[in-house]
Amino acid sequence: MTESGKITLTADDGSEEVFFVLEKAEITGGSYLLVTDGLEEDAQALILKEVEDAETVAYEVVTEERELRILSSYFEELLDDEVEIRLE
Repeated sequence: MTESGKITLTADDGSEEVFFVLEKAEITGGSYLLVTDGLEEDAQALILKEVEDAETVAYEVVTEERELRILSSYFEELLDDEVEIRLE
């Protein structure tokens, strides 16, 4: 993560995508990032889970619905109503 709040993630195919980090949370032993593809009001957001092995740190998109609902509520509370998260 950079000080500007941007991170660049590299996919398995080598493509890169830039995200803005809105919040980071440590929940039940896991590290999660709430990221967005832009700073506009209607920007798309993702919740990423940090996955570490001995050599690298990777992020996986959280897709399981129950986990998404729990994490979404938690991030909304952390951001104190600055952000509304809608699951689609």
